[in-house]
Amino acid sequence: MTDGRHAAEDLLRELAPQVLGVLVRRYDAFDLCEDAVQEALLAAALQWPGAGVPDNPRGWLVTVASRRLVDRIRSDSARRRREDTLALATPQAELLGAAADTASDAERDDSLALLFLCCHPSLSPASRIALTLRAVGGLTTAQVAAAFLVPEPTMAQRISRAKQTVKASGTPLAVPEGADLTERLADVRHVVYLIFNEGYATTGSDDTGLTVPELSAEAIRLTRMLHRSVPDDTETAGLLALMLLTDARRPARTGPSGELVPLADQDRGRWDHRAVAEGVGLISRTLPLGRVGPYQLQAAIAAVHDEAEDIGATDWPQILALYELLEQFGPNPMVSLNRAVAVAMVHGPAAGLDLITTLEADNRTARHHRLLATRAHLLELLGEHEAAAASYREAARRTTSAPERRHLGAMAHRLEADA
Repeated sequence: MTDGRHAAEDLLRELAPQVLGVLVRRYDAFDLCEDAVQEALLAAALQWPGAGVPDNPRGWLVTVASRRLVDRIRSDSARRRREDTLALATPQAELLGAAADTASDAERDDSLALLFLCCHPSLSPASRIALTLRAVGGLTTAQVAAAFLVPEPTMAQRISRAKQTVKASGTPLAVPEGADLTERLADVRHVVYLIFNEGYATTGSDDTGLTVPELSAEAIRLTRMLHRSVPDDTETAGLLALMLLTDARRPARTGPSGELVPLADQDRGRWDHRAVAEGVGLISRTLPLGRVGPYQLQAAIAAVHDEAEDIGATDWPQILALYELLEQFGPNPMVSLNRAVAVAMVHGPAAGLDLITTLEADNRTARHHRLLATRAHLLELLGEHEAAAASYREAARRTTSAPERRHLGAMAHRLEADA
């Protein structure tokens, strides 16, 4: 039964944007259609595991969602005119019987167009993420709220406002073209990468754990869909490779009690080597195409790490060269911080600390816990244990992640105990 439930959930996530696309094209009411699709998904989640998946699951969802939409509009007398318009646009057989996809509906998949719509430029990043996870990912409001550790009513309001904003924009359900496609594609990549990062290293402050695997898995699924739709876009390929190479380490990132395990101490035998192979293959095919961007460079760095047998075998000079290229795409203090680590591994910890000193003048990173933790690590390598322990303590105080806080506190305690 459990396997059947998971299979049904996977199918529903795949079908959710397709069904929503059918309804939006048919009825041109994004906000109402999205609500109706959510109700249909809930009905399917309750019925399919026990009764079995219907022969035409997408048609089943379209039918149920269409009926829920019609019922919703009919129940509101203030929308009578809207009901009349909808009734005229809807075949009578669909209103009364078990309609399925039309021939044109069956051939169309608007998942990519919906992804662009949910990443509308007028929405804030937080609203783009929430709307994408619900409308394209098929997650319920409760699931999205739980992933981001906010109350369900708060997330419901955020999603509702986002849908109203999209509706007011009048943007059609279509994939942008030309220069608009290039610009909007960057926004879409950014949103799915934010979703991935929140899942891989959650910023939540409670003790639920270091990661939210479901979010990372959903981000990878969305990026696969995006890559299939724009196979010649090298940055989308690079983003998918980066996610695969990074997520491959997830099984080794935490210990038996959920504690954080740094890259240097991870059991690389526990990594997902199929994901590593796929990611390495993808970035190896993409880089020679010549249109190199930040995601590809980050994927190349991840590939160097993942291909090393252990931390001592890592090709740090190559990683340093890649970070130097990455910095050329624009000032980014976190990239500079990572470059400082590579500099330390190539030229010694004192050289790395010199770079960190320059970053301490940047208000964006001056007291960031990652800068403090990196500073502590390099000080430890230099044998300055008292200063290192103090930096670890300060980093622990500033992080919002409970597992990171425990790890950094333990590092400080170890150095203090040895003093």
